[in-house]
Amino acid sequence: MFLLTIKLFIDFYILITMSMSLLKEKDVYPSPDVLEKALGDVYLVYSSFMQTIQTSSYHLSAEWRYYNDGKAWLCKVTNKKKTICWISIWDKFFKMSFYFTEKHRKDIDSLPINNEIKENFRNTKVIGKLLPLILKVKEEKQLKDILTIVDFKIKIK
Repeated sequence: MFLLTIKLFIDFYILITMSMSLLKEKDVYPSPDVLEKALGDVYLVYSSFMQTIQTSSYHLSAEWRYYNDGKAWLCKVTNKKKTICWISIWDKFFKMSFYFTEKHRKDIDSLPINNEIKENFRNTKVIGKLLPLILKVKEEKQLKDILTIVDFKIKIK
C-alpha cells in the first residue's frame, strides 16, 4: 500500500511538472538561447512569429518580464499601449493568450480561422469580464490563424 501511494505521488508530480510553464527562474532572462533550449524545434515557429509581428506591417512590440505573482517570465505583445496577447513558454511548445470581451464572441466565430479554435472559444467561460482565447502553438501552420487573430485584436476597441 505504501509503495502504491509513493508511485501515485510520483506519477502525479510528473504530470504536474510536465504541464507547468517553464522560465521560472527570475535571474535567467529568456534570451534566444534559453528559448531555443526550452522550445526545441518549435523555436523556429516562435522566431517566425516574432519576426513577423515586428515588421512594418504590424510594428508590434514584445517585452519579456518576470511576474512575481505567477513566478514566471511572460512576453507581453503590444500595439502602442494596447495588449494584443501574452506568450508563455512550455516544454516544446508555447501558449498564446488573447483576451476579449463578450461582445467579440460572435466576431471571433466569423473569422477565417480553424473551426476547433472557434469551438473552443464558443465554450470558453468568462473570467471577470474577459474571455480567454488560449492557443497551444507547436507548428508553423498555426501562424496563419494566429496572425488573423492578431489582426482582429489590433482593429477592435
